[in-house]
Amino acid sequence: MNPDLQKLQPYPFQKLAALFREVQANPDYRPISLSIGEPKHATPQFIKDALTANLDGLANYPTTAGSDALRNTISEWLGRRYGIPLPDAKTQVLPVNGSREALFAFAQTVIDRSKNSPSVVCPNPFYQIYEGAALLAGATPYFLNNLPEDNYALNFAQLPDEVWQRTQLIYVCSPGNPTGRVMPMQEWKTLFEMSDRYGFVIASDECYSEIYFGEKKPLSALQAAQQLGRSDYRNLVVFSSLSKRSNVPGMRSGFVAGDARVLEKFALYRTYHGSAMNPVIQAASIAAWNDEAHVAENRRLYAEKFAQVVDILKPVLPVTLPDAGFYLWIRTPIADTAFAQALYRDYNVTVLPGSYLARTAQGVNPGENFVRLALVANVAETVEAAQRIARFVSSLN
Repeated sequence: MNPDLQKLQPYPFQKLAALFREVQANPDYRPISLSIGEPKHATPQFIKDALTANLDGLANYPTTAGSDALRNTISEWLGRRYGIPLPDAKTQVLPVNGSREALFAFAQTVIDRSKNSPSVVCPNPFYQIYEGAALLAGATPYFLNNLPEDNYALNFAQLPDEVWQRTQLIYVCSPGNPTGRVMPMQEWKTLFEMSDRYGFVIASDECYSEIYFGEKKPLSALQAAQQLGRSDYRNLVVFSSLSKRSNVPGMRSGFVAGDARVLEKFALYRTYHGSAMNPVIQAASIAAWNDEAHVAENRRLYAEKFAQVVDILKPVLPVTLPDAGFYLWIRTPIADTAFAQALYRDYNVTVLPGSYLARTAQGVNPGENFVRLALVANVAETVEAAQRIARFVSSLN
């Protein structure tokens, strides 16, 4: 067996299940889960219709590159959404089976094991796929702590030059999971300059980009690159998905876009990996990327939930509206694991301890004494969960 598999840590939800086995949930309350970032809003009917109208596509083997129609649709969406020149649909856009699969496979393409001790840099807390991808590609993950005193920014000075010299890939997430922070232009500028200096590839995970509040749309790495004169997107690949935007997590549909040279190699890897998108999913994806009305309604629902939940929790917890995304990242008055366990025991509400989303780096686990709330359920259920959490915190005091 691959010995690198032994380096993988249990997934956060495995840890959470073990934590909850120690207690019994209060049966007086129906269970409400805010722990998993799985969209619960209804899938738009027109996307379902597009799926059923194209079932004949099941009779064909899909190609790795996807259809011209899908790549053109994605390119046009990128141009509309970010106000950038349309990426070349043949060389700068590639459909993928959801961003998770692509984020993992990307490290297998990028990492050169023949070089001495390759490194992959990740934010901390982070989406666990980044670490697993690094380890199974034969690299060592290093972490940049996202700390509240830095407004959760990427503090590149946390790692020594010796690590950056060996870094071949960096994962960034904007809007961030779990903090909801959007990277500003200056941070992108610094990161691009470091990529030029050290030669590493940037994987920008932007799967939460379409869930934001008001009119301020999150900045994309592609936008930042264009505005900084990097029209070739050198050493930059952006990852996006329909799962959160269009409430279709089960469809497993997304794309990568950016540096044509890197995507050529990624497409080669994916050809052997067998990661081609089902033609039926491609047709439904075209319909989804071409419609914005359902995305605006999706944002409206999230905004309604956030407004009510923040009002309920603010008197008892230090809660603020994130830049974007559907998570609240909240400091807890007791240890995060004790908070999550007692809340489940007393009020049958499930939240995720922040320490399960992070690793100890530079002597700190930046997730300790935080919990992540995923506001993915319907409005009434989410509000009820917030009311229970408020009562629980009041009981602690």
